[in-house]
Amino acid sequence: MSTQNISLNRTLTLSAVVLFGLAYMTPMIVFGTFGVLAETTNGLVPTAYIVGLSAMLFTAYSYGRMVKAFPASGSAYTYTRKAIGSRIGFMIGWTILLDYLFLPMVIWLIGAVYLNSAFPAVPIWTWILIFIAITTAINLIGINSTKNVNYILMLFQILVIGIFIVLSIVNVLHGMGTGTLLSFAPFYQADVPFSLVIAGAAIACYSFLGFDAVSTLSEETVEPEKTLPRAIFLITLIGGAIFVGSSFIIQLVQPNYEAFINADSAALEIAQQIGGNLFSAIFLAGLIIAQFTSGLSAQTSAARLIYAMGRDSVLPKKLFGFIHPKSRTPVINIMIIGIIGFLAIFLDITTSTSFINFGAFITFIFVNLSVIFHYYIKEKKRQGKDVLLYLILPLIGACLDMALFVNLDKNALILGSVWVALGFCYLLYITKAFSKATPQMEGQNDNIAV
Repeated sequence: MSTQNISLNRTLTLSAVVLFGLAYMTPMIVFGTFGVLAETTNGLVPTAYIVGLSAMLFTAYSYGRMVKAFPASGSAYTYTRKAIGSRIGFMIGWTILLDYLFLPMVIWLIGAVYLNSAFPAVPIWTWILIFIAITTAINLIGINSTKNVNYILMLFQILVIGIFIVLSIVNVLHGMGTGTLLSFAPFYQADVPFSLVIAGAAIACYSFLGFDAVSTLSEETVEPEKTLPRAIFLITLIGGAIFVGSSFIIQLVQPNYEAFINADSAALEIAQQIGGNLFSAIFLAGLIIAQFTSGLSAQTSAARLIYAMGRDSVLPKKLFGFIHPKSRTPVINIMIIGIIGFLAIFLDITTSTSFINFGAFITFIFVNLSVIFHYYIKEKKRQGKDVLLYLILPLIGACLDMALFVNLDKNALILGSVWVALGFCYLLYITKAFSKATPQMEGQNDNIAV
């Protein structure tokens, strides 16, 4: 079989895609980031998640609309390329690489830091190598293996979350924290300015990364035009419900955001308080498994995005557009993501995560705008409810994402801008200063809608 005729294997159903997105999203991340969010919002973490969820639901709607129009691997890169233009599409593809390429590395680093705290005799770099080796091996086997592993690991993760919530409720009813489950304090406090909630929401949206990632699986999903829009919305809604509900319960157990010994490990401190040494050990295991599951999904999505750009010859096609004839996976790309993960050995969590949300928010803004360009402007859907569906809703989503984007910290904005500038220089190079068209997939043009 010629490598030109090899395609991705279409086997994923709605439940598998939803599970994949939740695994990428990592529901237990609400515990990992709770301390930082509590300090940022002065104890209004659930409200920050509600604001973030609102923005993400509008964006999830736009992703659903665009995946119906263009059910192909590449996600936001493909949508903006087709709806707005090939050059904008390239820049969005480049910007989202900031998120996709470095997110697996950050996930593996966080997991290694947790393990090092439990087993200080084993250096962090050893755990990083173990994460990379196991995750890469599973992804190289094929998407079905990734799906099956996700099922098992997600079940354990949900179990740990459930135990944490039950223990928290029992302790609150016995007088810990607020001493009542009916407190409204985690949602509103008169002396806390809303600007702190917005700043917290900009951080909280890191937890939602994953709902959009499943759009890169369009060519491996059964009936993607129907399955993916439902999956994207369900992933966002389910993840948001977990984040809001869990953070509310945690806030009830420990309403004083200044009481943590270390904000980075605040949830582990609370786990010790509500369940003792046994549960804190189980909780730590859950966090590690959550990071492993998320890294598995993140590496999968990053490899598919690079494959789409390689197939379009935006990146060297022979290298990045290759599909292995047996496993039907982009094996070279998977290994490249693993190699990038080695950078975690030389970086800390703060540095490596500082600019991930930059790429995410830029991408979300342009996916919302793509709905307007494709349906409202190009397709001229402007009658009756079309104005709501194809102009007002995506415009609200874009504005909400922009509001969160401008609240990112200064380092994120600076590092992200440098990355975008590098991408623009590369675009000038491959188009010879815009004298030639940006490369595109063979047999397609930018006006095709499926």
